Amino acid sequence: MRSTPLLPIRSQAERLGVPVFLKAENLQEGGAFKLRGATHALLAARERGELLSGVVTFSSGNHGQACAMAARRLGLPACVAMPEDAPGVKVDAVRRHGAEVLFAGKTSDDRRAAAERIVAERGWRLVPPFDDADIVAGQGTAGLEIVRELPEVATVVVPCGGGGLLAGVATAVRSSQPGARIVGVEPSTAPKMARSLAAGAPVSAPPGPSLADGLRPSAPGAIPLALVREYQVAMTTVEDPELLEAMALLLYEMKLVVEPSGAAGLAALAQGRISVGKGPVVVVLTGGNLDPSLLARVAASGGPPAAAARGAAL
Repeated sequence: MRSTPLLPIRSQAERLGVPVFLKAENLQEGGAFKLRGATHALLAARERGELLSGVVTFSSGNHGQACAMAARRLGLPACVAMPEDAPGVKVDAVRRHGAEVLFAGKTSDDRRAAAERIVAERGWRLVPPFDDADIVAGQGTAGLEIVRELPEVATVVVPCGGGGLLAGVATAVRSSQPGARIVGVEPSTAPKMARSLAAGAPVSAPPGPSLADGLRPSAPGAIPLALVREYQVAMTTVEDPELLEAMALLLYEMKLVVEPSGAAGLAALAQGRISVGKGPVVVVLTGGNLDPSLLARVAASGGPPAAAARGAAL
């Protein structure tokens, strides 16, 4: 696991009149922030004296890859329940790190049920993707790095799936910089955190279609929800064409390959969905495990304006 850089993005800084940085978790080992939580969860379990014979998880891709990597480093077998329509690049990555792949439906509930069956059959350790205190703490190390490198940060923008990263970053940043504002970003077709905040409890609903496959669990975790509420995190949403435009912006201006889920924060910022104050803004790019065919289509778009105009065709 590595400390990832804060990269200035000139186009957004000039547009907004404040410094804007990208927390490049797409450059993390495994191509996503998820290795932070998976590593911390397994090490914490060992420190508590748990006897680990294997690791099981359920994931649309990035968390599964992270668990496979963390398990392999500890000499443990791993099994990952993945959706039937998981991107091939993510399935291949899980297998490349030595884990067994079990295809299970298309929803997070399907995947969880399959993972729990493996736990019951084999007695292996379940490592949830987000609703776990150790996972949240591990993801929060990204927030610690932000405030260590940029202690004056005023706004942090974080894509939100189940809420583990959002909760961890909010906890870490607000503990060191109480005045900082945290904003979570969800697909408009899967605003589960916003709905759950309004309801005061996790709300489960089938997510609609979105390019952001990593941001589509049916409900947020109870632990992340409580922390997101405690730290008064604001929520907003983005559309698929806006994700494509942000991906093109990152590719053409920053030379960064970022998957749709990872580009959600920049998409919201670039579309004016987030108000910023006088201080620096940090946008977390959560992952770069992008299907090559989609990367080719984004590259062929001609850059951000063309990508926006051709979003429906992409």
